[in-house]
Amino acid sequence: MIENHLPDAPTVLFVDDEKNILASLRRLMHREDIEALTAASGPEGLELLQASPNIGLIVSDQRMPGMNGADFLARAREIRPDVHRIMLTGYSDLSATIDAINKGGAHRFITKPWDDADLLRAIREELKSYQLVKENERLGAIIGRQNEELKDWNKKLKARVLEQTAEIREKNASLRTKNLKLQEMFRDTIEALSRLIELRAKKLRDHSGNVTRLAVDMAEARGMTPQQVEVVRVAGLLHDIGEIGIPDELLNKPLSQCDPEELEVYMQHTIRGQATIDAISILRPAGLLIRHHHENFNGSGFPDGLQGSAIPQGARILALADFVDREINREHTSSVDKTLLKARELAGTKFDPELVPLLEKPLRKHYRHDNTKQGMVRKTLPPAELRIGMVLMQNLLSGTGLLLLKEGSVLDEKSIQAIGRYQKIDPIKGAVVVMVKGE
Repeated sequence: MIENHLPDAPTVLFVDDEKNILASLRRLMHREDIEALTAASGPEGLELLQASPNIGLIVSDQRMPGMNGADFLARAREIRPDVHRIMLTGYSDLSATIDAINKGGAHRFITKPWDDADLLRAIREELKSYQLVKENERLGAIIGRQNEELKDWNKKLKARVLEQTAEIREKNASLRTKNLKLQEMFRDTIEALSRLIELRAKKLRDHSGNVTRLAVDMAEARGMTPQQVEVVRVAGLLHDIGEIGIPDELLNKPLSQCDPEELEVYMQHTIRGQATIDAISILRPAGLLIRHHHENFNGSGFPDGLQGSAIPQGARILALADFVDREINREHTSSVDKTLLKARELAGTKFDPELVPLLEKPLRKHYRHDNTKQGMVRKTLPPAELRIGMVLMQNLLSGTGLLLLKEGSVLDEKSIQAIGRYQKIDPIKGAVVVMVKGE
């Protein structure tokens, strides 16, 4: 019989150069009955990793003298590629987060200061995932040996094989569920990165989200496959990631006022955007769309001057979505009808004429402001009094300026929980204006 249990609980290795943080983490793990080792530097952590085969999870700080967190995780990955990795990082360390994903293969990152409950949940999920993978490997090895035995014991072991097959299916179903969870966390990570990107251009807050919603609706209307639509979604969220390296004064300057040298610097952001995510193989198709989302249908765009159908269809969709969101949000003067007219005038030169007709329905859907709903009244409430069903009358920002929810969002259980978490780590400033059902 296959033993119906997971391996012994693996150990967590914490690496941080601050002794008080390590002490706090040790106390937290002891309280939760989780075995933990600590190291005050990257080299010390690597020694422990080589000497302790039961380590299943590494939680490392990014900012450490000598060897930073990304470099440490990269070395740890070479030594023990099966060990799961979590990066602790600040909100502003976007480049460190990208390094941790690219170089260190971090499974997720957690912002500092962390919430103990969220940190414990992440640690337990990663330990469980590590155990499931190890158990699946163990079962696979057992099955391989038993297949050899079946050559001589086929009749005798038939019932046993059927029993084991059912068990394996159950384990694989558990792994599939875990993989779906990992995919969900990956999507959440991409959305978090897009919010950090938008801190560079507060005049276009939620620009990436708006572009993504428009582009996804157009891609679906175009008949693209779910896989293609997902590539468009990721590219929409990250299409401006290359602007991170552009100076603030240039980023906030109208292109019409830029000199040739400044334009050349700006036009490099699409190439830089593709290069930034190229090391992550699953993001490479999105990187291609990011590179070409400033190409024009008549070949006058950049960076490669592609024309017509030579431009990837997803990039043509992103170009149109990017344009209309910037038009509508530019000083809040452009209406939906005016923006539609501009897009139609540019069909065949800047935009694919076959895509422009797909724009009107999602544009009116996502930029409709219905603040006079029957039976609802306007109220100004503290964050603690927000409830399910209320409609936001303004963008909801965290204390440091991260966009949490867009104006017009209807609060649900998930958004209320998210607001509660942010109140602990980055409290919302002031009251919130909402629409509520009349009493």
